[in-house]
Amino acid sequence: MVNIIVELSKYLMIILMTSYTFLCFSIFGYQDPDKKKSLLRQQNVLMFMIHIIAYLVMYLEKEDIKLLAFYLMQVVLFGATILLYTNIYPRVSRLVVNNMCMLLCIGMIMLTRLSYSNAVKQFVIAAGGVAISLVVPVVIRKVKKLSEWRKVYAIIGIVSLALVIVIGSVSYGAKLGFQVAGINVQPSELVKIVFVFFVASSFKQSMAFKDIVVTTALAAFHVLILVASKDLGAALIIFVVYLVMLYVATRQPLYVLAGLGAGSVASVGAYYLFNHVRSRVVAWKDPIASYSGSGYQVAQSLFAIGTGSWFGMGLFQGQPDTIPVASSDFIFSAICEEMGLIFGLCMTLVCVSCYVMFLNIAMQLRNMFYKLVALGLGTCYIFQVFLNIGGVTKFIPSTGVTLPLVSYGGSSILSTLIMFAIIQGLYILREDEEENLERKKKERLRAERGRGEVKKRARKTADVPQRAKRSRPAGQAPRKEKARPQQRVR
Repeated sequence: MVNIIVELSKYLMIILMTSYTFLCFSIFGYQDPDKKKSLLRQQNVLMFMIHIIAYLVMYLEKEDIKLLAFYLMQVVLFGATILLYTNIYPRVSRLVVNNMCMLLCIGMIMLTRLSYSNAVKQFVIAAGGVAISLVVPVVIRKVKKLSEWRKVYAIIGIVSLALVIVIGSVSYGAKLGFQVAGINVQPSELVKIVFVFFVASSFKQSMAFKDIVVTTALAAFHVLILVASKDLGAALIIFVVYLVMLYVATRQPLYVLAGLGAGSVASVGAYYLFNHVRSRVVAWKDPIASYSGSGYQVAQSLFAIGTGSWFGMGLFQGQPDTIPVASSDFIFSAICEEMGLIFGLCMTLVCVSCYVMFLNIAMQLRNMFYKLVALGLGTCYIFQVFLNIGGVTKFIPSTGVTLPLVSYGGSSILSTLIMFAIIQGLYILREDEEENLERKKKERLRAERGRGEVKKRARKTADVPQRAKRSRPAGQAPRKEKARPQQRVR
């Protein structure tokens, strides 16, 4: 009986996930606010249905009561996140909130399947991250001098990355972070956000050639520090984000071509300088040939995706434990093995819909600083998604980055939640701008109507003597008024 339920559940979750993904894009075609609210509520229902089905299956497989308690805690977190965001910020983008909760939900399901202890840690960090993220839109909306802190952003970014080189611990051949009070901290995840603010403030203050050279030099210094610590995934993300922001700010394709040329030369240099880069390239070219060595991770990832096929094996029916670091770097492979490639593709499209919303917000913002921030954060997010999924599917060499909001990792999930909160703050600013424009437009129309009425009255007043003059017959003298008798003064 349990096997039948597990088999049916995977098809039901795929149908629900497909419906959710369809709503992510169809909602852009509606202008009616009531219709949009209805579709957004449908998304919430679909998400909670996927959530309860997955945990019901896991409970039937494990028969552990703590899974049900953990499920209820997650329901409280997701429900509180949706309600708090929509009540505290009525103008918030509900689609971004829904997608954020959906990606968190998928991550919690798969992490619970892989490692209950890691799932609990992820839940605690996610709850703290949501609490912090609720404050961020207020900061974005109220603090008007964010564009003036260029030096502060540069110092924070460079010092944080330099600390990793000095006191960082080596993990998989790279220095990624260090421990503080027993907690692993990966500064590069938060530095990506600070770097976007640094570049946006630099371009907002000046677009002179010499200032662009200085900004490029400081951006290159960020990248070089990451290369020195062998965190090549974060270095690549910062490099691409800077090129995109530079092109949008200057509209000079020559800068982009020069950047791509320099990046190509740096990639060749990294290949000959770092052994783990060469091993990843070898694994990418032929993972089966190097199966006993560097190709083992990629080969196991491909086996898992192929085993799951389109519809997946079902929760607890596959072997995602055989995939190295399945809970972090290769979680997409684990999802595809047990929940199906269709489910994985839909999850990827949900990430794409988030990026579409980020671009939509960036294009409609009028302030250059906020526009570049929205563009930079959106590019940072979607490029990290591309690096992760591209690496586990052998489309590109593996870079060791996490899948935002889905993979296990405290620094990753915290930085992504803050990133989404910043986008929400920018969305609220955009709504404020539109409201101010509408108010000014109405005031201008009222002023124009008022001036028109004054002109009409003045014209009528000026026409009165003319009408009186035309009404007298020709040759008739104007009528004299009778003299009033004077009163004697007593």
